Amino acid sequence: MPSFRPNVAAMAPYVPGEQPPAGAKVIKLNTNENPYPPSPKVMEALQAELSAGPAPAERLRLYSDPKALAFRQAAADVYGVPVEQVIAGNGSDELLAMLMRAFAGEGDAIAYAYPTYVLYETLAHAQGAKIVTHDYPRTFALPEQLFGSKAKLVFVASPNSPSGTLYSVDQLRTLAQSLSDGVLVVDEAYAEFALSTALPLVKELNNVVVLRTLSKSHSLAGMRLGLMYAPQEIAAGMWKVKDSYNLDRLAIVAGAASLRDTEWTKANVTKVRATRRFLTNAMGALGLEVLPSQSNFIFARMKDAAQAAGAYRALKEQGILIRYFPMRLLDDGIRVTVGTDKECEAFLAALGTYLKG
Repeated sequence: MPSFRPNVAAMAPYVPGEQPPAGAKVIKLNTNENPYPPSPKVMEALQAELSAGPAPAERLRLYSDPKALAFRQAAADVYGVPVEQVIAGNGSDELLAMLMRAFAGEGDAIAYAYPTYVLYETLAHAQGAKIVTHDYPRTFALPEQLFGSKAKLVFVASPNSPSGTLYSVDQLRTLAQSLSDGVLVVDEAYAEFALSTALPLVKELNNVVVLRTLSKSHSLAGMRLGLMYAPQEIAAGMWKVKDSYNLDRLAIVAGAASLRDTEWTKANVTKVRATRRFLTNAMGALGLEVLPSQSNFIFARMKDAAQAAGAYRALKEQGILIRYFPMRLLDDGIRVTVGTDKECEAFLAALGTYLKG
């Protein structure tokens, strides 16, 4: 049998949150999807694309725009960044992989604080890069050891997953300025739910890139749409490692339509924030240690790992999926996506019953 590269043979694959089969009757609060539908303008754009031409779906026989210009231009217009500094990806996960290919050769170091998004580790192993991690304290404040890092890439998820912690622009600026030869990658998958963004640093500094996704705030997890905002020099280099046609025709028009319907996104975000406040207070009233969250999920610590794992299992038996991480520094907690009010009420009732039992 042919042999994989040693680092690939030795690595473990990334394991996403459980995805139940289509039609399963579950309350799904485990993978941070938006509980509300995307903008109606997305469907209008999809229908227009599919109906264009002499026959239905005629355009699908043609390649998509390799530069995804309509999507990137919408992102540039909405967020005030020149289109030349915007790169589109098949989800922000692809953009993370592109950054790893572009900057981290075999043996080069990448750095991040632990615990955070597990895919950073997976991508580094696939590249053969060296991983340098520093433990977050219980408060999830940025570890001092990250500052002055010699790594090629330093990743900070802000808000962080799974804690929901937001890091200020001032903190991230100081961190970026402390890097001697590295790029600070600010992963803002949940930024629309937060009170601030690091986007201004892309214009201010030459070593900061900011990633966004339409999976959460725009309710388009199924379309796989991501954005990278980067200084001109970095953006130009990213085209060298991008797949030729990484976004399909339907994704491009859907993403552009969704980005431009800012009022719809704002309304959905407002609803999620309101339910987040309710859920935070209610889980605290049940005796859990709830971390302050600026995302569309909540992480809460329980009495111990056994109680947290038990809560995950007990709720799953009732058709309610939440996320449990059997990992160091996380195994005493559960992460819960902010769903609809009705979904969250059902979750709270089931959790309350479990805790009493």
